[in-house]
Amino acid sequence: MNAPLAQGRVPAAAPAVNQSAPTIAFVSLGCPKALTDSELILTQLQAEGYATSKTYDGADLVIVNTCGFIDAAVQESLDAIGEALSSNGKVVVTGCLGARPGEDGGNLVRQMHPKVLAVTGPHATQEVMDAVHNHVPKPHDPFVDLVPAQGIKLTPRHYAYLKISEGCNHRCSFCIIPSMRGDLVSRPVGDVLGEARRLFEAGVKELLVVSQDTSAYGVDVRYRTGFWEGKPLKTRLFELCEQLGELAEGFGAWVRLHYVYPYPQVDQILPLMASGRVLPYLDVPFQHAHPDMLKRMKRPASGERNLERLARWRELCPQIVVRSTFIAGFPGETENEFETLLEFLREAQIDRAGCFAYSPVGGAAANALPDQLPAELREERRARFMAVAEAVSTRKLQQRVGATMQVLVDHAPALGRKGGVGRSYADAPEIDGVVRLLPPEKASKTLKSGEFTRARIVGTQGHDLVGLPI
Repeated sequence: MNAPLAQGRVPAAAPAVNQSAPTIAFVSLGCPKALTDSELILTQLQAEGYATSKTYDGADLVIVNTCGFIDAAVQESLDAIGEALSSNGKVVVTGCLGARPGEDGGNLVRQMHPKVLAVTGPHATQEVMDAVHNHVPKPHDPFVDLVPAQGIKLTPRHYAYLKISEGCNHRCSFCIIPSMRGDLVSRPVGDVLGEARRLFEAGVKELLVVSQDTSAYGVDVRYRTGFWEGKPLKTRLFELCEQLGELAEGFGAWVRLHYVYPYPQVDQILPLMASGRVLPYLDVPFQHAHPDMLKRMKRPASGERNLERLARWRELCPQIVVRSTFIAGFPGETENEFETLLEFLREAQIDRAGCFAYSPVGGAAANALPDQLPAELREERRARFMAVAEAVSTRKLQQRVGATMQVLVDHAPALGRKGGVGRSYADAPEIDGVVRLLPPEKASKTLKSGEFTRARIVGTQGHDLVGLPI
């Protein structure tokens, strides 16, 4: 299982389209896969003529899309449900937490909040809409023509997540996502590319490809041949990336890959990165480096080969940036095994590395493993890991000083007269650093959110770069 990209609580919705229409408030929590579920529900709500709201007050009903991965996310979701019940009283719950059982085998959400109107699991748009219809009848006249072609999005206008599959075939011992989201189900390649084109046409400048296991796209359908614009196309990651890159090039946009397991076939994608069709950036959930630890975790990739794969990727695409997540303090982890992880981090030169102290998750097989480590030791190892990771990252950031980079501007008040904030190809939104843009030296130079600028990197600031727009 890959670690979720933190999105935080997002009471979000499209602008209300009809003041007399029933109003639905929406809260979206969790990772980008959950965010795309939220977007589908919001799109359907607006298509049926419902108004949507960013506040609970005055709403006819509240939908809370939850996360159920780690304890902190579970608590945040339960708190959000409680807040919605307190503020509004009519609440429908969906998402991963909705699929988690409680201690007695019943539904956890209903045990904690018995007053909710309905509970569904993830990727359950129709079930959510059925619950809405039961409690807030839909308007008589649909407003399909008021729904944008790309659907309702919760991200800024200039970037969007594109989910290419749902579920996962792996059974990592620390993860319960397959029990909530099921086995891998790849979307038809034509549907994915059609959505991508609509997003680009709507002004998206960065498309972030997400799934539980991006490398496995098409495995469940044996890479069957689909169709795109009347042409046959295999349901496989390479062909998808090739077409996404071609589409993006026509709009001057970026394509970024997340949750890419380090399988040998990933090598095929590197030439697309070297040529600029796809960003030279890979988000690879390694989780550990010691082979015995990976076996206990039931990870799908061989740790002994990962250094070779990284060397191969850098050979094929020298500018590639690799980010990853790891777990410290997993049951049975010895000091020697942890030191192997630290040595891997130093040798692998991971550009961006995050680390979780192992946390038991209800229903995970790892809970039954022997030699559970004390919480203090798990946290101590996480801190040691991050010290090494930050040292590696700092050195790599320093190497950027003096370079000129393309930067996608995320925020630039007053046309950037006082500077702004953007990201380079090395920085995914929300999880990596940023490029802090200084005020341009030329009065004629302006910055605008959602547009690209060139910047000369003049320094670093913690995890961030400092750039001068040119």
